[in-house]
Amino acid sequence: MSLSDDDRPTLGANRDALLDRVCYALFSRHADRSRHDGDRDRYRATDLHVPFDLYVSRLYALSWLAAALGFLVGAALTLSLRATTLRGIADFVQTGLPLLAPGTVPVVSETAVAAAVGLLVAAAAKLGSRLLGGRYLAWLAAARRSAIEATLPGAVRYLRALSTGSDDQREMLRKVAANREAYGETAVACRTVLNKAELTGSLDDGLRIVARDTPSRDALAPFLLKFREHADQGSAELTSYLRMEARMLGHRQSRDRNRAEGFLELLAELFIVLLVLPALLVIVLTVMSVLTPGLNQPASTPLGPVTPRALLVYGSGGFVLAVGACAAALVASLRPPTGRPSYRRPAGLLDVLGTATTNPSSAAVVWALPAVLFALIVFTAGERVVAAVLLGYVAYAVPVGLVATRRARLDDAKDREIKDFVHAVSGHVALGRPFAAAVDLVARDVDLGPLDEDVADLAFNATLTTRDGDLRAAALQRFVDRVGTPLAEQTMGLVTGALDAGSDVETVFDTLQTEVGRLYHEKKSLRNAMLVYVAVGWTVALLVVGIMVAVNGYVLDSFAQLSAVSTPGTGFVLDSDAVDVGREHYRFYVVTQCTMLASGWFAGVANRDRYDALLQSGLLVLVAHVVFRGAGMI
Repeated sequence: MSLSDDDRPTLGANRDALLDRVCYALFSRHADRSRHDGDRDRYRATDLHVPFDLYVSRLYALSWLAAALGFLVGAALTLSLRATTLRGIADFVQTGLPLLAPGTVPVVSETAVAAAVGLLVAAAAKLGSRLLGGRYLAWLAAARRSAIEATLPGAVRYLRALSTGSDDQREMLRKVAANREAYGETAVACRTVLNKAELTGSLDDGLRIVARDTPSRDALAPFLLKFREHADQGSAELTSYLRMEARMLGHRQSRDRNRAEGFLELLAELFIVLLVLPALLVIVLTVMSVLTPGLNQPASTPLGPVTPRALLVYGSGGFVLAVGACAAALVASLRPPTGRPSYRRPAGLLDVLGTATTNPSSAAVVWALPAVLFALIVFTAGERVVAAVLLGYVAYAVPVGLVATRRARLDDAKDREIKDFVHAVSGHVALGRPFAAAVDLVARDVDLGPLDEDVADLAFNATLTTRDGDLRAAALQRFVDRVGTPLAEQTMGLVTGALDAGSDVETVFDTLQTEVGRLYHEKKSLRNAMLVYVAVGWTVALLVVGIMVAVNGYVLDSFAQLSAVSTPGTGFVLDSDAVDVGREHYRFYVVTQCTMLASGWFAGVANRDRYDALLQSGLLVLVAHVVFRGAGMI
C-alpha cells in the first residue's frame, strides 16, 4: 500500500515523537541534577520551544551517540598504526619521562591499545558534547540579548507614539509584538509578556516574569519594570518616561555601535594576518621540500598514502576557508539585525521564474541547475575537478549576486525617497490636512522617482478607506509590502499602529520624520564605515594572487632547474623529485582560490549580505582563475 503525501509528515512527526519519548524515559532524570542549574538559568533566557527536561534528554542521548562514534573512530585509527609506530611512541614516553627506567614502558597488544584509546576518545566526546550543549544555550542567550538591545530603542519610540493616543498597556504591547519584522526579539519579548499575563491573569506578573528571565538584564529588564510603574501614573507620565527612555537607549546604542566598529577594526587586522600566513606557509614548505626530502615521503593513512607537505598545503586551504567563514559570520553578527533585508521567495514555480531577475531568493533557486550543468560541461572539456567546481561556483554566484545588487540599489533609491515622502506628508499634515489628502497631494506634486508608483497606490487606497481605520491600516501595510525595505517596515509601521490607536496625526508624523531621518542616517553611516572592510578583503585577495604568481613564475622554476642539474659528485645534491612544477602550480592554485573565497565572503558580508558575499567571492575566484590560466600555471 502506498502512502499519500499527507501521511508522510504525520509518520515523520510520529517517529520524532517516539524518539523523544525514548530519550525522555532514559535520561530525563538528569535534568534535576545540580550540575544543570546553570543550564536551566540559561535556558530561561532563550526562546526555545522545547521543554528543558526534553532538551537535556536529547543532549544526553546525543552524548552517548558521540561516545560510541568516538570509540569506533579512536580504535580504528589506532589499529591503522603500525607496530613500529606504537613502539616509537613507547620509546618517546620512556625517554621524555626521566623517572622511567629503560624497559619500564611495555609494548602491549594493538587491540588493548586501540581499546584504551577508543575509551579515552569516547569519554572526551561524551563530556565535550554535554559541555557543548550548555554552551549552545549560552550562545543562544547572548545572541538574543544582542538582538533585544539592538531593537529595543525603536520599540520604545514606537510605544511613545502609541502612548499619545492610548493608555491601554496590553494593547500597546500587542502592537509592538505584532511588528516582528521591525522589532525582532523585542517583539518576541512583548508577546511573551502578554502570554504570561494571560496565564497569570495579571500584566504585572507577566512583566516581572519576563524581566526575570530575559537575557537583557541591563536594558529590557529595567524597562519592563519601570514601564508598568509609570503607566499607573497616567498617560502623560508614561509618554514623558518613554521619551526619556528612548533618548537614553539611543545614546547607549550609539556607544555600542562605536565599540562594534572598534572590534571590527581589530577583526580586519586579524583577518589580514590569518589569510596571508597560510599562503606564506605554503611557499616556505615548497622551498623547504627541496632541502628536506622527508616532507615528500608518503605516509600511510586510512585514506591512503599522503605526504606531510600535501597534508599541510591542503590543510592550509581548509584553514583559510574556515577563517573566512568565521570572519563573515562575525561581521554579520555586528550588523544591526533590523537593517538586513529579507527576500521572500514566491510559492509557485512560475512566480519564482518570473521574479528571478528582481528577487535574489528566486535567483538563488533558478541559477542552481545551470551552474551545475556548466560545471559538468567544463569538467568534460578537460578542466580538473577543483577548477570545474570553482567555475560552477562562479556561474552560480555572479548572476545571483548581480540580481541582489540590482535589487539593493533599487531599495537604496526607495529609502532615499521615502525620507522625502515622509517630510512632504508631515508638512501637509502640519497644515491641518487629513492624512489621505496629504498623501494625494504628495503623489501629484512631488517627484519621488522609484517610489512614485507605490505612493500613487497608497494615495488611491487611502482615499477610498478614510472612513475606516482598519482599512486605512491595510492601505499602509500594502504600501510597506510594495516598498519592501527594512526602513519602510520600521517607519511606516509606526504610522499604522499609532493612527489605529487614536494618536494625534501631527504628533505621529513629527515622530516619524525624526525616526526616518535617524534610521536613514544610521544606514548611510554604516554603509560608509563598511566600505573600508570591502577594500581590505579585495586588497588581501589581490596581494595573495600577486605573491603566488610571482613565486610560481620565478622561484619554482629556479629550484626545478637547480635540482635537475645537481649531481652526486658536486657535494651538493638536491632531490630531483622535490619540485614538480605542474603539481606545485596546482597546489598554489587551490590555496589561492581558498583565499579568494574567504576574502570575498568577508568583503561581501561587510558590504551588504550573503548575496553580495556570493558576488564578491565569485568575482575574485574568476580573477584568480584568469590570472593563473593566462600565466600558464594551470
